[in-house]
Parts: sequence; structure tokens; C-alpha cells
Amino acid sequence: MKKIISLSIVAMLALTGCVDTNTLGSDVYDVNDLNTQQDAKTVQILSIMPAKVAVDNTEAKRTAQGIGTLLGAVGGAILGNKMGGRRHETGGTVAGGTVGAAGGYAAGSMVKDKVVVEGVTIAYKQGTKLKTSTQAGRMCQFKEGTALLISTRTKETRIQPNAVCPKEK
Repeated sequence: MKKIISLSIVAMLALTGCVDTNTLGSDVYDVNDLNTQQDAKTVQILSIMPAKVAVDNTEAKRTAQGIGTLLGAVGGAILGNKMGGRRHETGGTVAGGTVGAAGGYAAGSMVKDKVVVEGVTIAYKQGTKLKTSTQAGRMCQFKEGTALLISTRTKETRIQPNAVCPKEK
């Protein structure tokens, strides 16, 4: 039973400890940005450099704590019931569930508040000015040359990928 609980907690941490980086890219839009006019212009990408982006992971942490609490409570209640004996089944179940829930919450708390994801810093020329934009994405999504820059809000730069990453095998 201890192995099952430990494996469940490890699986829960593995599933919830990561940010879905597919939602962070310049080509991913919020539903509020759909069917709205957006400013667009072409720019010349001069350089693409690797970057790291620190991203809020609070939601994944909360999910991990909730799942950890639930798994800990169930596992603790089962163990408490088995260890409590016939005369103390209810007390052992409640105590085991409480201790298990606290342990599960603590395990969920090990998920970091922020995680670092892969990003790029793009140097580009807009008119006669040299500018940069750092965004979540992969180096292979961009190449030097013409690209489309879309702005949904003031000062926002969403340089659209102008290359395709090789397919993973």
C-alpha cells in the first residue's frame, strides 16, 4: 500500500509539475483576441538567440496540492484502518486520512511556483530601428528574414514563427 501511495504521489507530481508550454507561444491566442482587429506589420529578423522564460506555475501547484491531499487522505485512511485493528477501525481510518491528507498536501507543495521554459530572443529591424522581443518558443520556429509581427495590445510583440521545426520521431 505504501508503494502505491508513493507511486501515486510521484505520478501526480510528474503530471502537474510542468507548465503546458504549447499555450505560451506567440502564435497562441486568448479567446478574447479572436475576431478582433490586430495591428500587423512585417519585420526583418536579424538574429535569434536562445532564452529562458520564468513562467507562473501557481495553478499546477494548486492542482498538485489538491490531488496530493485526496490521494494522501484515501491512502492514509486505508493504512489507518488496517493498523487500527478491529476495535479502533474508525479512529484509525480518520487519523490515517488526516495524516495522509497533510502529507499529500505537503507533497503537492513541492511543485515550484515558477518554472523556466524554453524561449527565444529575436532581434529584428522595424523600419530603421533595431528592436528585440523575447517570447516563449523554440529556436527552430524562427529563421532570419521576413516575419509577421502582430500586436493585440499596446507594446505587445507576437513575432509569428517563420520556420517549421523538424518532426520528432
